[in-house]
Amino acid sequence: MGDKNYQEKLSKTRTELEMLYDIGNAMRTTLNLEEILYIILTAATSHTGLSFNRAMLFLVNKKENQLEGKMGIGPDSAEDASKIWAYIEKNKIGLEELISIETQFDHLKKSRLNQAIKSIKIPVREDSGVIALTVMEGLPFIINTPEAKQKVKNEFSIILDLDEFVTVPLKAKDKVIGVLLADNRFNKKPITNDAVRVLTMFANQAGLAIENSRLYEQTVVLSNSDSLTGLWNHGYFQYLLGEEIKKSSLMKFCFTLLMIDIDNFKAFNDTYGHQAGDSIIREISKIFKDASRKIDVVARYGGEEFGIILPVTKKEEALILAERIRKAVETSPSLKNITISIGVSSFPEDGEKKEDLITRADRALYEAKRSGKNKICA
Repeated sequence: MGDKNYQEKLSKTRTELEMLYDIGNAMRTTLNLEEILYIILTAATSHTGLSFNRAMLFLVNKKENQLEGKMGIGPDSAEDASKIWAYIEKNKIGLEELISIETQFDHLKKSRLNQAIKSIKIPVREDSGVIALTVMEGLPFIINTPEAKQKVKNEFSIILDLDEFVTVPLKAKDKVIGVLLADNRFNKKPITNDAVRVLTMFANQAGLAIENSRLYEQTVVLSNSDSLTGLWNHGYFQYLLGEEIKKSSLMKFCFTLLMIDIDNFKAFNDTYGHQAGDSIIREISKIFKDASRKIDVVARYGGEEFGIILPVTKKEEALILAERIRKAVETSPSLKNITISIGVSSFPEDGEKKEDLITRADRALYEAKRSGKNKICA
């Protein structure tokens, strides 16, 4: 009897290790943070993974000292759950396939759960409930008794439709960087200590994958940023412009390009020196960022020239934004007598290639300069 139990435990351990190995391999296939979060949550909810009904992930924002909801995967109702599980069972879809056919399960990422998760911000302090305590204590919590449920903030229970669940810390280099929350909302399967043990092992893997992704993204930003202004540099601007053309061609969208030049900048540099010139470039870059939308791409094209890509924006709309930028520079108290000229071109009406759009915007910029500067031409 003892030997049989030992063999069963050994077999179970082997299965768990094989599963964690497979999940680890899947997480190593990408350094994109969103893709890694998707893999983590898919593994947590897959029938060949950790088999939870739903999984949600929060990451620590150290600057704000708060947890921020990043992604949640799981059905919106018991009916949806039954349909999804039946489909997966019928087609014998494994973890590797679930991860690779993300688009077929895109509705999971766009679910009510995912939208709810993204709206949540939790201060990391003792009175913020169990999710914050998971970070502060670096320990898992099983919420399955009336006493344990007192640790849960009411508003989160309502927003996330929580009953019994488990939270585990996501760790990297002995620091807690986030929290993984999982439950069995629909099949009501009890969460055992054994399940928490495996989830904790998995969370340690996941934490390292997330940290590696963040470090990679920081490296990408640094290598593609202009050191003086923090804006995207010329090379990355060219890449992003090419990507915008591909996306807009596929989706039948328009977009607009602004090419901007600081008026009389050479004369300013000759009079006041390069350090004063650098200060002007930094200040103008900040104005461009502040005046642009989150979806816009702002780059230093070279010297005193800048480029701004305005996705899904018609020329008429772009001219309004360009005027706002021009006016902001002209009226800035810290930029006395400094003005800019702007040239405008739009995809696809002015060209469908990078070279054509830049050439057209440059010609318009030249016309703005020729006709008196501090102007916008399209």
